[in-house]
Amino acid sequence: MEVNQYLEMFIEESKEHLQACSEHLLELEKNPEDLSIVNEIFRSAHTLKGMSATMGFEDLADLTHKMENVLDAIRNEKIQVTPEILDVVFESVDHLEEMVMDIAEGGDGKRDVQATVEQLKRIEAGEEVVKVMEAAKEIAATTVQQESQLIYDDFEKTVLAQSVEQGHFAYEISVTLREDCLLKAARVFMVFEILEKNGDVIKSVPAVDRLEEEQFDQTFHIAFISKEQADDLQKKLMKVSEVEEVLVIPLENNVLKLDKKVETVEEVPQQPQQEVVKAVVEPVATNNKAQSPNNKSGHVSNKMIRVNIERLDILMNLFEELVIDRGRLQSISAEVNHQELNETVERMSRVMGDLQNIVLTMRMVQVETVFNRFPKMVRQLSRDLNKKINLEIIGAETELDRTVIDEIGDPLVHLIRNSLDHGIESPEVRLAKGKPEEGTVQLRAFHSGNYVFIEIEDDGAGINREKVLAKAISKGVVTTETAKTLSDKQINELILASGFSTADVISDISGRGVGLDVVKTTIESLGGNISIDSTEGVGSTFSIQLPLTLSIISVMLVEIEKEIYAIPLSSIIETSIIRHSEILNAHNQKVIDFRGKVVPLVFLDEIFEVPRSESQDDEFYSVVIVRKGEKLAGLVVDSFIGQQEIVLKSLGNYLTNIFAISGATILGNGKVALIVDCNALMK
Repeated sequence: MEVNQYLEMFIEESKEHLQACSEHLLELEKNPEDLSIVNEIFRSAHTLKGMSATMGFEDLADLTHKMENVLDAIRNEKIQVTPEILDVVFESVDHLEEMVMDIAEGGDGKRDVQATVEQLKRIEAGEEVVKVMEAAKEIAATTVQQESQLIYDDFEKTVLAQSVEQGHFAYEISVTLREDCLLKAARVFMVFEILEKNGDVIKSVPAVDRLEEEQFDQTFHIAFISKEQADDLQKKLMKVSEVEEVLVIPLENNVLKLDKKVETVEEVPQQPQQEVVKAVVEPVATNNKAQSPNNKSGHVSNKMIRVNIERLDILMNLFEELVIDRGRLQSISAEVNHQELNETVERMSRVMGDLQNIVLTMRMVQVETVFNRFPKMVRQLSRDLNKKINLEIIGAETELDRTVIDEIGDPLVHLIRNSLDHGIESPEVRLAKGKPEEGTVQLRAFHSGNYVFIEIEDDGAGINREKVLAKAISKGVVTTETAKTLSDKQINELILASGFSTADVISDISGRGVGLDVVKTTIESLGGNISIDSTEGVGSTFSIQLPLTLSIISVMLVEIEKEIYAIPLSSIIETSIIRHSEILNAHNQKVIDFRGKVVPLVFLDEIFEVPRSESQDDEFYSVVIVRKGEKLAGLVVDSFIGQQEIVLKSLGNYLTNIFAISGATILGNGKVALIVDCNALMK
């Protein structure tokens, strides 16, 4: 059977089953006596095992089978659920997720899971968990293992066997780098350099090209032929900087035999069923509990179909072209001023508005797809940190455009890890402060206008503003004079500044700010912004504002000489006409007084070097007041054209890093207008 055509379906469905396993395991930990939850986990694992076997991913199927055996023993009440047993099952799910990700990236899904498999076997046999954990340590510490970690084809086995016959040693070498290793590819190169001086490399997992691109966790495996003794090889490899552990394992004769053992699959496995991305098709006023005349059994018909995301992208691109043509037709209609043409264009615009809502809705994905990874992460970190932390998730059904969803995951992971590690205090400290020993982190999402807000709130230590300010001054982020004028909110947000984050911050300022400048940059690149509210001793709230979609945006069109620019409405507070006499000078910067605030002026004709046909001596200036966080600026233009919805197009590979320009659009008259990046102008 040709399985490649099913690969995308397999990957997507595997992720869904593993996510279901994680969610149900968290429920099971809270309700260890509820065997119905175990049945749900077992069903997901059983389906995943069958799919993996069908697709030929034997390591994935084997580990799932071992996990399934433990679940079966639990549901048959042969063993009792304990946190230690759940630790091992969670570890199995983590390995399975890594295997599926490896397959998604083009790998073979193989992973060193021997220690976990041994633990699962011992749990199934009814051994005490303490012994299980000790056995795992023994497996990790031993330098000689009987089972191979690599899979060899007949040619590789022949080479290894012949080398042994000729007096060489055949080894399987496992090299583990330190978790804080920064240049993994360089360490891999140094390891291979030593090996090539002492013998021949037959195989590596991952493959060499993936090792060079650092597409592996911390450990990689090598099949190696040499005349060197195992101890000597181990000593040489341990001299490589940032190598944490080296296992040199002599290959047993049974590994090198050419007769392959073929295992039969117990059940007829399920085929992966559908395509990759869900699109919801719902009739108006559908009541899932109601029986339809043609559905007398009461079964609810399936209203979900799967559509390949590429098709949605094509549909979006075609619709974007229609938006451009709509603008062109509206322009022509205004010039001709023909009644029937005007009516037709107006009706077409209304229909396209409805169509636009449907197309954008189809691209929307619930933030649950990002949020659902956090409960398991919080559980593990809580145990690692010896803290008691409750994660509350609110508004997981809130929807965002897929392009935004794809980018927002890593920043949220970073913010939540900060809240857990450095925001929430230890149980002893919390009790001493009169707080409950269990800390709470609340992750919530909600819509407001054309934006989605995601907030992360913790009831931890908060931000120590004095230490933040002292660190910011010492690092040159702000001057001593400027520091005196900053509000509490501005001091909080200093931890987002580039150059603020250092290793010292971890101890000096509760770890707040470690890498948060990267979080801020990512969010701003999506057209959003991040703000911080914090009360020392009470807790902190990180609030992220994101646009619903990135492809079709509302802008204010402005004119400079004969050039047209588009300013996103999301950045605009208001427009204003000011007199020349209202412009003041402060620190060699032209400013105006805007509602009691000093607002600097930015002359766009100077920024974009627009050639002037004649000198400008106008008495009045057109100004667009824009905002980025707490900062305001006035963009000076020649005139306002009006508001319009436009399609955001990138400038392509030839026009990268154009200052203060985020993209371009095609207007109704066929001209190109550049889109102003207000965030860049206000840095």
